[in-house]
Order: sequence, then C-alpha cells, then structure tokens
Amino acid sequence: MAAQPGFRDYAAGIVRNARALAEQLGTEGLRIVSGGTDNHLMLVDLRPFGVTGKVAQEALDRAGITCNKNAIPNDPEKPFVTSGLRLGSASCTTAGMGPEEMREIASLIGYVLRAVDDEAVATDVREQANRLCSKFTPYPEGA
Repeated sequence: MAAQPGFRDYAAGIVRNARALAEQLGTEGLRIVSGGTDNHLMLVDLRPFGVTGKVAQEALDRAGITCNKNAIPNDPEKPFVTSGLRLGSASCTTAGMGPEEMREIASLIGYVLRAVDDEAVATDVREQANRLCSKFTPYPEGA
C-alpha cells in the first residue's frame, strides 16, 4: 500500500484526523500528554477527570469505543491501572472518516468519561457510535 500513489494522501489524512481528535479532546477538558500529535497516536492524561485508564477503557468499551489504557510519564498509578489512554486515528481514517467524525468521537469520549458508571450514557453513546460507524466501511476494498 505504501508504494501506491494515494498513500501520501492517506497518511496525511491519518495525521489530520489525529489532530482533530486531539484538539476536540482538549475542548472536552482532557489533556494530551505531548500537547497534541504529529502522527496517528496520542496519549491522554485522565487525571483531570479523576478516572483511571482501566476504568476509562472499560467504560468506553461498554460504550462501543475501542481504546487502550496506557501509562503516562511519571504515572502515579500501577501499570495495570494507569492514568492514561492511548487513542489513534488509523482505523477511522481507513474506514473513510474525516476530521468532523473525529471531533464527534472526541465528544462521545468526553461524554462517557464524565459518567463512567452510568449505563444509560454507555447505551446512548454505543447507539451514537453504531450510527456513525454504519456510514463507513471498516476495510474498504484496496485499503
């Protein structure tokens, strides 16, 4: 795929989407450890929300959003708990999503993280995430 002419545009789209996600997460009150991103990944510091990475990952999973708990620099939590989340943009970009969808996803993440124990929120976000994802093909032909 990297040898194909469209790969440069695809790679630029991944970074553009990651930046949109990071910016909107900041608007949601989350801190991106590096202040933003120049690639497809970002590390989110959850301490301002008073939520651990483990709790956040589980809450987001119940809401239909896939992520990974991740340690942050000088993390006060144990490695199996963590104070952060690792998020990326590659799979969403591959499916055809753009910055608008990434901002929507960030808003959904913020909504869940403000109510990690609220199953009604998880159900609502899962429905919204399913509606959003239904508009895109996970692995389009040729990707």
